[in-house]
Parts: sequence; C-alpha cells; structure tokens
Amino acid sequence: MARGARRSAWTAAAVATVALGGVAWLHGTLDGTWLAASGVALALGGVIGALGQPRIVLAPEAQSPTRHSIAEALLANIPDPVILVDRRAIVIEVNPAARALLPALKVRHPLSFALRAPDVLDGIEEVLRSGLPLKTLYTTRVPTERAFEVQIGALPMPDGPGGGQPNVVLFLRDLTSARRLEAMRVDFVANASHELRTPLASLLGFIETLQGPARNDASARERFLGIMKTQAHRMTRLIDDLLSLSRIELREHVAPTKTVDLGRIARQMVDTQGPLARERGVALTLEAEGAFPVLGERDELLRVVENLVENAVKYGSSGGMVVVSLARSSGDAPGKARIILAVRDAGPGIAPEHIPRLTERFYRVDVASSRDKGGTGLGLAIVKHIVNRHRGKLVIESTPDVGTTVRALLPEAPVAQKVESTAE
Repeated sequence: MARGARRSAWTAAAVATVALGGVAWLHGTLDGTWLAASGVALALGGVIGALGQPRIVLAPEAQSPTRHSIAEALLANIPDPVILVDRRAIVIEVNPAARALLPALKVRHPLSFALRAPDVLDGIEEVLRSGLPLKTLYTTRVPTERAFEVQIGALPMPDGPGGGQPNVVLFLRDLTSARRLEAMRVDFVANASHELRTPLASLLGFIETLQGPARNDASARERFLGIMKTQAHRMTRLIDDLLSLSRIELREHVAPTKTVDLGRIARQMVDTQGPLARERGVALTLEAEGAFPVLGERDELLRVVENLVENAVKYGSSGGMVVVSLARSSGDAPGKARIILAVRDAGPGIAPEHIPRLTERFYRVDVASSRDKGGTGLGLAIVKHIVNRHRGKLVIESTPDVGTTVRALLPEAPVAQKVESTAE
C-alpha cells in the first residue's frame, strides 16, 4: 500500500507541472529556465508527497492468534475427549476431558504412550491411508469400567507444519451410561417376566388339576381355589407396583408444590397397618407431636409410609416392635430444614453387603421369604423414586440381630407455604 501511495504522489506532481507549463506557453513565457525549474519542482513535489503519506503495513496472518484462541476455547468446552495427532501419531493438541480420561497423555509424545488400544492405533493408520473416517470401540477397566466409541477422521491442515498433509482427530463418545441403561432394561424385563411366570404357572397347573383329577374332589377344589386366589393377588400387586413405579419415574423430575402434613399421613397409615401388626404380634407405635409440613404429593407420601411400615412389620416381626417417628432437623444451612421420617424395627437385621442394593428393582435378601410374605421386590425401589421426586434422601441402617432403621429425609415446607396451607 505504501508503494501505491508513492505512485500517487509522483502522478500528482507531474500533473501539476504539466498544467503550469500549459499556462506559461499560453502567455508566451515558456523558456529553458522555466522548464529546468519545473523539473526540479516536479522531483521535489514527488519526494515530499511520498514522504507525507503514512505507511500502512498489514502483518501477514494478523488474525491468526485470535483464531487460535477461539479454537482453543472451543476445544476446551467440548465435554467429550478430543485428541489431535499428526501422521506419526504424535499428540498435537488435547482438551481437558481427554487429559482427565488419559492422565499419561502429553503433547509432542506418541499417543501409544497413553492410549494402549491396538484398534484405535490401527484405525489412525487406516484413516491416513484411505482418507475415510471410521469408528471403533475403546474400553477402560481402571479405575471403573467405561466404554467409548472412537470416531477417527482426517483433518486437513494446509498451513500446518506438515506441509499441507492431513493430521488425524480422535473424538471419544462415552457410551457407559447408555450401556448401563440398556443392561438395566434387559434385567428389568427378565426379572418382571420371571416374577409373572411363577404365579401364571401355578394358576395353569391348578386349573388343569381341577379340570382333571380333582374335578369331583370338593376339598381339593376349595384348597386349590384358595391358592389360585393368592397367586392372582400376587400378580395384581406386582402389576400395580410396576405401574406405580412407571408413573413415579415419569414425574420424578417435577418437584411437588403442594404443602401436606406428613404427621397426619403417618398417623393415618399407622392406624391402617395396625391390624396387620396385631396379627403378627407386633407393637406398632407412632412418635410424633404437632404438624410436619412438607412439599409433596399426599398419595405418594402415603405409599412411602405404607411400604416402610409394611416391610418393618413383615420382616422385623421377630423383634415384636416397630416404631414410626417424625422429627425436625435444622439442616446444614439456613432454609435447609428437613423433616425426618424414621421407621425402626428390632428384627433380625440385614447384612451390610445387601444394604447398597436394597433399592434395586426385584432385589431381595431372602427370595423365598419375600415371596411367602407377598413381597414383589419393588417396594423400596418405589420409596426411593418418590423420595427423589420430593428432593429428599433415603438412608438405610441395619445391624444383624439388632434391627433396621429406614429414614426418609424430606425438605420442610417454607414458612410462606405453611401459612398458605393453613389458610386452605
């Protein structure tokens, strides 16, 4: 641009000199002296004009630092691991997610030092040879088992140090959660099918017996019909629990907004479960004074208290007592007060290795005992999901030969909500 400015200055000086020469010729004053003076003026005007022009020089690739910063920021905010390597599989750039996944990964070091996966390394060579992207799998087992889909593609870099030859980018997509959910779905279908198959087989067997050998046996018919009724009720409970669990999971992300008195719900459920407790020789008591307002759905909280009390009465009946209590906890911070619902029994207790799995669907400590007592294996799973929907926490503590205590910690309703609920 400076060269163009100098050319413009000389052109302007020449045009001015020719114009003045034309005027002098018209007046008859054009001579040798005037021509010499015009030449000197032309030279001085061009030089001075060129010196007066500002020099504007653009540095080549002036915006490259900005583009590089944007690329780094974009790469850093990609949640999945991304690795860029050259044709020799030397690491050029990585993002924080890749560093967290592969702590041994270092720039300007071979990728094989940190990623010991022959399928991935062979995939890099294949992409460089064919120029076509491909996908492969990569799994880790330390510290936990994880699975990734690795997408490998050629990345042309005309301005790079490789003289325009393409590098390779690796994008790792985490499949761990998807595979875990798929495994849970398969297990759930298998468990549900098994739970339904057992009572169905019993029903079919007794029906065939009644249609055949026991057709005219009145005593056998009455006994078999009683067993069939029990199995039908078991199937009904299982289906009801499955439907309840499905409805709760669909709404688990929506927190309740109505204020209900958990104390009133507990008193109602203790009265309802009283006959079952007396039948099993269990003293069922409630320790709660006053109101315990929480934001919740009344029917769901009734289900929580019912399941916890029913489990304590059925499986802890050998202790002869079940205590339902309500208390307040100030919480860790202002405005974080909690209502603690606790159900305690003095039964045989639960071994520590079973406690983390008690809220899994269809998990039972003693399968035979649970089925004999009418359990479906879904009670604590329903309780867990209801408590999660109410933004609470479920805690299970048990000591063998001492007893079990299950606590549901639910957020206490704000003061404004209490006033509104009282007014209603």
